[in-house]
Amino acid sequence: MTPESPPDMGIYRNPLADRYAGREMLHIFSPDFKFSTWRKLWLALAESQQSLGLPISDEQLDEMRGHLTDIDYEKVRQIEQQTRHDVMAHLHAFAELCPAAKPIMHLGATSAFVGDNTDLVQIREAGQLVVRKLASVIGQLRDFALSRRDLATLGFTHFQPAQLTTVGKRACLWLMDLVVDFEAVAEYVDRLPFRGVKGTTGTQASYLKLFDGDHEKVKALDRKVADSMGFGHLLPVTGQTYTRKLDAQAGALLSGIAQSLHKLANDIRLLQHLGEVEEPFGKSQVGSSAMAYKRNPMRSERLTALARYVISLAQSPAMTAAEQWFERTLDDSANKRLSIPEAFLAIDASLNLAHDICGGLVVYPEVIARHVNDQLPFIATENILMEAVKRGGDRQRLHEAIRLHSQEAAMRMKREGAPNDLLKRIADDERFGLSTESLETLMDRGQFAGRAPRQVDEFVESTVNPLLERARAYGKGTVDEVTV
Repeated sequence: MTPESPPDMGIYRNPLADRYAGREMLHIFSPDFKFSTWRKLWLALAESQQSLGLPISDEQLDEMRGHLTDIDYEKVRQIEQQTRHDVMAHLHAFAELCPAAKPIMHLGATSAFVGDNTDLVQIREAGQLVVRKLASVIGQLRDFALSRRDLATLGFTHFQPAQLTTVGKRACLWLMDLVVDFEAVAEYVDRLPFRGVKGTTGTQASYLKLFDGDHEKVKALDRKVADSMGFGHLLPVTGQTYTRKLDAQAGALLSGIAQSLHKLANDIRLLQHLGEVEEPFGKSQVGSSAMAYKRNPMRSERLTALARYVISLAQSPAMTAAEQWFERTLDDSANKRLSIPEAFLAIDASLNLAHDICGGLVVYPEVIARHVNDQLPFIATENILMEAVKRGGDRQRLHEAIRLHSQEAAMRMKREGAPNDLLKRIADDERFGLSTESLETLMDRGQFAGRAPRQVDEFVESTVNPLLERARAYGKGTVDEVTV
């Protein structure tokens, strides 16, 4: 199939390409990007060799520059059927377009020169896109956290009601995970090294031969090609391939982002069940084919599904790194061309979804307040106990009394569906010496959320805003629209 051919709908099509990932990430792992980068590498190699004294003419270089993107895929396919070698097929097709440059193409190189270096270019470009989109999601969550910084809500431990927090502070828990991910991925992308020109077993023997034993020129060639491809770091040693630890690290970092997004999406699904917070729901969106009233958290469910896939994919590059023999084996190739692109495509889709969800979260303060009010008397028991002790009560005796009253009130709520009558029980118990009015003064929600609102402000100011400022260096995140 040529790039212009209509798709064959009788064969499997990857949903990451058809439904989920964005166009920019799809382009980075497209044949056009990959194979035009091969040609750019061949050009960079020839230019660097010329600058170091090899007999390569400007005419030959100009000829190569003129054919970096006009790839005849049908011609490549025909040649590969004969050679059974993808690099040689593309090299022959390029050489047919550049007859003058044909004698100097791929001089001293092995297939890994174009294959591995292109993989690193793709990982760098994809990683930078991930950083940009991650920053966009962080920006959305920051705005949400600030807007709800002081809206008191039930905290949950073990998914059981606990002390109050705020809606904004809970969002900061999601933010904290993503901040950790951002720092790790940005550092990886910034320090990602280039394989460079290392030869068939990494000894650079072929290049040493080309330069008549001049070690400094071989080192300079390595550096020049890396510079041409925009890499500030260069692997000092390799076998035929770059260490597959780099792929394993990429997989682990993408898995880390997926873990964070999965936790965020699961929390939103639970909150939507409680009726406190909902993901965006389109005006014409259908929640269920059978139950027309339903508003299912479809985006968050899809996000957890894709995130789980990324987490599972991280195992493949890790096992590949462990499996490599000596200077190289070829059991990495088929796995790499599946696991690495799909991990990036799936995390791209996940970030698009997260951006869509976080930018449209709907909060229901009245539902939140009802849930808080149901539990607030229990949460306030420590304050009630302290107030009663101040008024002359016996701490140990009152503790036992409040424990029994709390259990009886909770059991009545469960068995009868009755409202929480703990405050009435305490007001009626002469041991506490507290009236209904004095108990009500202890029910101010704000005092039970601690420093949560200020923690939001301080976290945003000290950590999130500086991170978003640094993210400007990677460009503005172009987040793809999500299809519901």
